[in-house]
Amino acid sequence: MKKVIVAAFLFTLGQGIHAQKGFKPLFDGKTTVGWHSYGKTSAGAGWKVEKGVLHFDPEAAKNGQGGDLVTNAEYENFHLKLDWKVAPNANSGIIFYVNENPEKYKNTYDTGLEMQVLDNEGHHDGKIEKHRSGDLYDLIKSKSEPVKAVGEWNTAEIISKKGKLTLILNAVIVVETTLWDDNFKKLIAGSKFATWPGFGTFKKGKIALQDHGNEVWYRNIMIKKE
Repeated sequence: MKKVIVAAFLFTLGQGIHAQKGFKPLFDGKTTVGWHSYGKTSAGAGWKVEKGVLHFDPEAAKNGQGGDLVTNAEYENFHLKLDWKVAPNANSGIIFYVNENPEKYKNTYDTGLEMQVLDNEGHHDGKIEKHRSGDLYDLIKSKSEPVKAVGEWNTAEIISKKGKLTLILNAVIVVETTLWDDNFKKLIAGSKFATWPGFGTFKKGKIALQDHGNEVWYRNIMIKKE
């Protein structure tokens, strides 16, 4: 019986390793190395590392110790994968193609596109179309809502390759679109970002985890070049 259990464990482990082949960790589970708060050189104290989890604590983020957390590196064609969960009534987001130029762009979302992270039922944004979990924020409503209950872990994936964008939530494709073409420009023109110069125009940029003033957790953050 022990041999069977061990064999099953090794098989499962092997599957997990195979599934993550080609991915590199963006978060080491121990520190915020590789990340910093937008426009700064290090991560604010609001971003805590706790037992392999990156936790945004709004209380610790007071006095300028918060801000969106961004990668040091920029990415062009990529497959990003991570787990997230939110506290009741919380809002956050995974923002990508961020052009970090704080003198010109005050916020990550001035340039970057966002996959929404939200308590759909508890936060007021959940009442707004294209603002719910899994949506390409304010641009495209997700095809379905496979999001889990508040406090449970969700797995999000963002795949961008040569202009083709796919958003996946809990193994379900929720958004598919083509970036930067005429149709995409029409989507921006019909959104809150219509008059924002630079929004959604960069084809290479940083990845950010949003400080929206609410408690949120991220883990297993990894990326693969496409």
